[in-house]
Amino acid sequence: MAERTGCLRRAPPAPDPDPRTAPRASCSPAQVYFGASVSLEQLSERYAEHNRSERGAGFVFAGPEREGLFRRYVGGPGRRVLDLGCRDGALTQTYLDGNEIVGVDADREALAEASRLGIETHWADLDQPLDVADESFDVVVAGELLEHLRDPHALVAEIRRVLRPGGTFVASVPNAYRLKRRLLFLFGRPPESDPTHLQMFSPEDVRAVLAGFEDPQLHFVAGRLVPLHARLFANDIVFAGRKPR
Repeated sequence: MAERTGCLRRAPPAPDPDPRTAPRASCSPAQVYFGASVSLEQLSERYAEHNRSERGAGFVFAGPEREGLFRRYVGGPGRRVLDLGCRDGALTQTYLDGNEIVGVDADREALAEASRLGIETHWADLDQPLDVADESFDVVVAGELLEHLRDPHALVAEIRRVLRPGGTFVASVPNAYRLKRRLLFLFGRPPESDPTHLQMFSPEDVRAVLAGFEDPQLHFVAGRLVPLHARLFANDIVFAGRKPR
């Protein structure tokens, strides 16, 4: 289907901070990569460049385990699903059958691939308010998205707004407390090297994201290599909750 650009109301970009009054602090890789403000076109180009240079848009952490959790929480058939940060649809296709999917992403190149699944797609900056009607979706998905946002809690508030009562929010984020990251921090190295990651999420942070949702669920996804102590070794945290009726 044709790509649409009207999914979000995009506010004017914030001005760069005055260097004379801005607090003096070291810049994160993400701040260097994105700068203080970027246009949607620039955002798209940088994500496309990053995906091509790193691992490609179809990379999915912990493969089948993660996919199975998303498939379970999305459910179906007959669900209306808003897939935020859908990229090229690599995860989307696991819960596509029988459901109506609307995919949104800032990476225009990846979104063109997602549209080949036959889903409705929107090119948009997800750090801006959603131009979506209240209570219009049964499920909202945000796979590996929140860590890329300047204000993830603002998007979560929007997710609550667009979910129907009893609807499901399911998402995943990299595990900030993974042993590898702890060791990097211990030896004085940055625990996060991905320049597109603006946030890090511990299990406690994830529980804060789920505040206001019923029946919160957390799953530590470590893959097949480390079945024990998943909380310590997990690459990802998959989590879900329901909007109260």
